[in-house]
Amino acid sequence: MALHDLVVIGGGAAGFFGAIRYAELHPSKKITILEKSARTLDKVRISGGGRCNVTHACFDPNELVQHYPRGSRELLGPFHRFQCSDTMAWFHERGVETKIEDDGRVFPVTDQSSSIIDCFWREINRLGVEVRLQTAVTALEQVDGAWRITTTSGSYLTRSVLVTTGSAPSFWQLLEGLGVECVKPVPSLFTFNTKHPLLTGLMGLSVPWVEARIAGGRLHTEGPLLITHWGLSGPAVLRLSAWGARELAQRNWNFTAEFDFSGGMDVDGWLAERRSVDARKKVRTTVFPTLPRRLWERMAELTGTADLNWADLRTSDLDALRSSVAEWQTPVTGKSTFKDEFVTAGGVDLKQINFKTMEHKTLKGLFFAGEVLDIDAITGGFNFQAAWTTSWIAAESIP
Repeated sequence: MALHDLVVIGGGAAGFFGAIRYAELHPSKKITILEKSARTLDKVRISGGGRCNVTHACFDPNELVQHYPRGSRELLGPFHRFQCSDTMAWFHERGVETKIEDDGRVFPVTDQSSSIIDCFWREINRLGVEVRLQTAVTALEQVDGAWRITTTSGSYLTRSVLVTTGSAPSFWQLLEGLGVECVKPVPSLFTFNTKHPLLTGLMGLSVPWVEARIAGGRLHTEGPLLITHWGLSGPAVLRLSAWGARELAQRNWNFTAEFDFSGGMDVDGWLAERRSVDARKKVRTTVFPTLPRRLWERMAELTGTADLNWADLRTSDLDALRSSVAEWQTPVTGKSTFKDEFVTAGGVDLKQINFKTMEHKTLKGLFFAGEVLDIDAITGGFNFQAAWTTSWIAAESIP
């Protein structure tokens, strides 16, 4: 059995990035990537609706870590070594130009994830890294200062192992057999299931900016909101689910969500002004400035004010409209996830990892990168950035 210098377990973003960097530093060493499925880089392929949101235009590590509900403290040092600008430069140097969109997300200028995938494969082939597909790892053990990896298609002996298996609880069980502690996974980045009458028939409608919170708690986020056929989605909801992943799991995903659609406007002042300026107009015809017309009309219908003139509104009518705009509540009775883009909170306990090297503190030669760690972020390219950074540092540290 030939001795490898590095075997990477997992053919995703972190696995490819780490293998490429290690091969650049050690061009003569023997490197193999093991992937249990028939394809590699699946999350890269579907990220950002098939465009691949590779990172985010956030270039201050102190600000960058604030987008990680889990892992923010541990990532501060690593982000000073390899951060978002380094990611953009890395792709530029390999012929993949990127662009920054208005919301800070970074994509290839082609708007095609294939640009990223093709780049990775060019580098893998150029550097002579072997990739073995449909090769699931069934056992991992230390043998005389090396690691023996048993798979469904044979065994490998290697000096070092880089684990980049992502959110795979079955592999976490294998790691636990080695004494690696793993935090129980719970869903993150999920949408809210709710059947509130306000949402009926408005599927696909988006609100540019809302404040979202969980009733009875301190969780609070801001961002766009999207109405779906099962309830609510969009960055505001996904961020709330990320920050509240463990708390909401404890509630079995049954809670009350609160939304402020006002965008910081003085709702009471606006309503009072309408009674004088638009006194003879119907309520439904004068739309609150931050709301889509259809959503405002539905609010007016549910409060019984849609066909009333502004001058005829009672104090209770104004209170009902104000509550609809600034204090709308809806019961959430479950979650929905985008299966292919599923993100979990959980994984290898961070206290076991040396974040200067990404090596396990007691199991020498065993390195970790990407979502296999108990690190996750809100949407916007931050999860990929954590993958690039941790795999880069691991590759720099593996002998």
